[in-house]
Amino acid sequence: MMIETTLSPAILSVLKQTPEILGKMLEAADEEQMAWKPGTDRWSISEVLGHMNHVEHDMYQKRVQQFLDEEDHPRFEPYDQNVSYQQGHYSGESGRAQLKRFVGERWRSLALLYQLPAGAERLPARHPQYGPLTLEAMLNEWAYHDLGHIRQIAEIYRACAFYPSMSVYRDHYKPQP
Repeated sequence: MMIETTLSPAILSVLKQTPEILGKMLEAADEEQMAWKPGTDRWSISEVLGHMNHVEHDMYQKRVQQFLDEEDHPRFEPYDQNVSYQQGHYSGESGRAQLKRFVGERWRSLALLYQLPAGAERLPARHPQYGPLTLEAMLNEWAYHDLGHIRQIAEIYRACAFYPSMSVYRDHYKPQP
């Protein structure tokens, strides 16, 4: 049974498809490829997935709940991905484990979103850096965030898995993982 929602179908479509897209893309990737870093200051696929897990649970799910629980413009705590990275929140698990955990977190997020009351997208909040925002704005950012990381993971994967063995064809490409 599908619950009716007034949330954007495009947003929900991206959020629902992200786990499947990542799973299909990384189906043949091995752990060495998942752990490969394009530079000392860049993240591996595994770390990107770790970041996605962390923000899924510790930011997006919590903020949706704040929109629902706090009646008068909830105030969000800033999220600093660099601090979270330095604290080790994105490492420590294999790429496969990170992907599996992300899929579980995303299904919890979708269950929460499908239970939102009609009109919830207009609920207001306040971010200390960005000022007033609505749940709809955050949901748009969430879908945008997913698509950016899908692109990032695809670029890392193609640079480590295929580019090195392309022989003369390498001259036609400039990977930017």
